[in-house]
Amino acid sequence: MDTLKNCPICNGQDLLPFLICKDYTVSRETFSIVRCASCGFRFTNPRPGVDELARYYLSEDYISHSNSSKGLINWLYKKVRTYTLKGKVAKINAESAIGQILDIGCGTGEFLNACVSAGWKGKGIEPSEMASAQAKKNFNLSVFSEEEMDKLPSESFDVITMWHVLEHVPNLVERVKDLQRLLKSTGVALIAVPNCESRDAKHYKEFWAAYDVPRHLYHFSPADIKNLFSKHGFKVQSILPMKFDSYYVSMLSEKYKAGRPRLLRALFQGTLSNWSAGANGHTSSSQIYLLKKE
Repeated sequence: MDTLKNCPICNGQDLLPFLICKDYTVSRETFSIVRCASCGFRFTNPRPGVDELARYYLSEDYISHSNSSKGLINWLYKKVRTYTLKGKVAKINAESAIGQILDIGCGTGEFLNACVSAGWKGKGIEPSEMASAQAKKNFNLSVFSEEEMDKLPSESFDVITMWHVLEHVPNLVERVKDLQRLLKSTGVALIAVPNCESRDAKHYKEFWAAYDVPRHLYHFSPADIKNLFSKHGFKVQSILPMKFDSYYVSMLSEKYKAGRPRLLRALFQGTLSNWSAGANGHTSSSQIYLLKKE
């Protein structure tokens, strides 16, 4: 296990206990989440070393790598994903003329393939060999490993996306620097992460599925994203809600809490979460941050 002595965002050393959470997906082990006393950032600490992290993804329940339809929740996830892919591509097209796109953490390639089908020239980065193999086999996509990212030319992408990926990367600051290097000066980055300040996070506490320890190494609030990216020359242009995520996360959270999905309760909590987020969605369960270089 690796123990961080400093906050990844502000480098503060005063780290306070926040929550103890269980890994319900793979190991059934428990992990600690700490909070930085200086800036409030929360992160999993201690955490598995880089060489150990891979085994915590080895489950059919981890759908972004396995693409499994096993079980009601995974089946619903895939049905909703098919619907939301169109919305994601529409967001990209609204922010940029069609050009070069890089999807970091492209998984099994559904989103990247939708972009290519819409006319984009796309590349993907994916650390999971299993997921990368599916993306290449199913869609004939150009997918590279994380080690190959350094070979990509600087300022070569009009759009860079990370859909629920930033919370997974061990080297947080280095990844933000990668974004700064690879994005064109006129480009846009879309970063989607869970929001640990959402109503469903506060309701479910240690059972909140989007803590997803130890795969989720970091647990972001809107203030954290603004703080992190401003240190590296980015400005948050807008924040968009991901309303379906509140229902998906609530279904998993109910399953973790009660041992079964309890769909009606999950629908109720998901609706409450979306309602409490308001019209702008700035406290939604998950959010998309649209960032540009300053």
